Amino acid sequence: MTSSQHPTTRVVSVADIHAALIEGREIALLDVREEGPFSRGHPLFAVPLPLSRIELDVLDLVPRLDAPIVLYDDGEGLVARAAHKLASLGYSNVARLDGGLDGWRRAGGEVFIDVNVPSKAFGELVESQRHTPSLPAAEVERLIKDQADIVVLDSRRFEEYRTMSIPTGTSVPGGELVLRLQDVAPRPETTVIVNCAGRTRSIIGTQSLINAGIPNKVYALRNGTIGWTLAGLQVERGADKRFPELSEPARKVACQRAQALAARVGVRTIDRDTLAQWRNRRDVTLYLLDVRTPEEFNAGHLAGFRSAPGGQLVQATDEWVGVRHARLVMADDDGVRATLAASWLIQMGWRDVHVLQGPIAGDLETGPRPPRRPPLPDTAITALTPAELAAELDSSIVIDLAPSPRHAAGHIPGAWFAVRAQLAEALHRLPPEGRLVLTSWDGALAHYAAAELLALTGRPAALLSGGTQAWEAAGLPLESGIARAAVDVDDVYKRPYEGTDNAAAAMQAYLDWEFGLVEQLARDGTHGFRVL
Repeated sequence: MTSSQHPTTRVVSVADIHAALIEGREIALLDVREEGPFSRGHPLFAVPLPLSRIELDVLDLVPRLDAPIVLYDDGEGLVARAAHKLASLGYSNVARLDGGLDGWRRAGGEVFIDVNVPSKAFGELVESQRHTPSLPAAEVERLIKDQADIVVLDSRRFEEYRTMSIPTGTSVPGGELVLRLQDVAPRPETTVIVNCAGRTRSIIGTQSLINAGIPNKVYALRNGTIGWTLAGLQVERGADKRFPELSEPARKVACQRAQALAARVGVRTIDRDTLAQWRNRRDVTLYLLDVRTPEEFNAGHLAGFRSAPGGQLVQATDEWVGVRHARLVMADDDGVRATLAASWLIQMGWRDVHVLQGPIAGDLETGPRPPRRPPLPDTAITALTPAELAAELDSSIVIDLAPSPRHAAGHIPGAWFAVRAQLAEALHRLPPEGRLVLTSWDGALAHYAAAELLALTGRPAALLSGGTQAWEAAGLPLESGIARAAVDVDDVYKRPYEGTDNAAAAMQAYLDWEFGLVEQLARDGTHGFRVL
């Protein structure tokens, strides 16, 4: 039975979706396909929630159980299964999109490719309307060679910066730029160049500094490390130059700039009492987002807040927030980073954005906040320790449900790659003899999938306790690559702006796509973006 044939799930039309988006009503439009198919076509504000990962991700993406959810696929028959799974988790307001993605197309809905598209399209709109200044790679290289009075600031996550960076570049993630600028470029005569891998974070980072009123000249590196590579220039690998510790003079100047920006953009603040009242409401979806660095978050954060570093939150909002037009509360120590993030989210059409007043203090939680997930289900399947599996590995068929990049980086020798939502198809490609053993990286996904495997086959089955991570921790060997795939490897979209092995044609095609996003936004008509 395909999703379009499912008789019990309420049907929502394309016109209903458009109306909710334009009128500012809450809606979670969830694409239940894997990320690969999602990246090749979806509505602007669709959020990827693969059927395979619902238990892993949905409670954080859609924290309110009666939030309005609309599911769709492209005729693969995933929606009915996803709706059933969401109902079992307590979600009570789940509908399906009439006709799925094909129905969206036939109704004239605009279809976008790639991922994190609202943020990327907004970045292009900002550049087109604010004429954000930029320099080509050749000009930046000349300035570096001439030892000009410049600083190159890499606005990506530190891990991305480490993979490849512009020579002389310093890691200053986008949300930190305004706060740290005075320390990394204390002289107003110093020219500031902001880069990312492609375009969005360098545009937003550059415009953040301009909006904050810094006195320096500031430019985006045009097309980021992609533009640098396409110009035939070499990137550095393994760089580790980070921003210095924040000085009090820099903090004071940044606070003044943030206060002026808040007044200009209309950033609202709330106190702790108001937040406590909002936490108790059940009619509005609430996201609590700590926009400091992950290290600061781990050192101490307010209960209920998730780590969402400001630059990444603006770059990939849909990775944290699954309900369009929900209420968002930003927190940091002094209001600078929270104000910057809020100023951009307001311009991106989020109408209910607030900054929590005061420093992060009091009864704090420490360490990473684990994702919210339902309890692991009781299951009749046998759980094996790594040592037990190792002793029986020759007679076992290991099915690894980890994402394909994780599987390729290291998996149990002989394991087969599979996608949880495609277990039925995978079973047809596996050897017919031997006990089936499910694993995933930390074991959670395998545990959630165990009952599904038992329902699909009468073969002996087990799961690896603690997953492949526990196998590695036990000192047992891993192998790399994807030598045995029980399904087509199409679960994850390979981003042409990450890594150092991207083909020139793919990088240029990505840039060409970004250049066309402003026209797509105009055709779509639902975005609500307002560049100030």
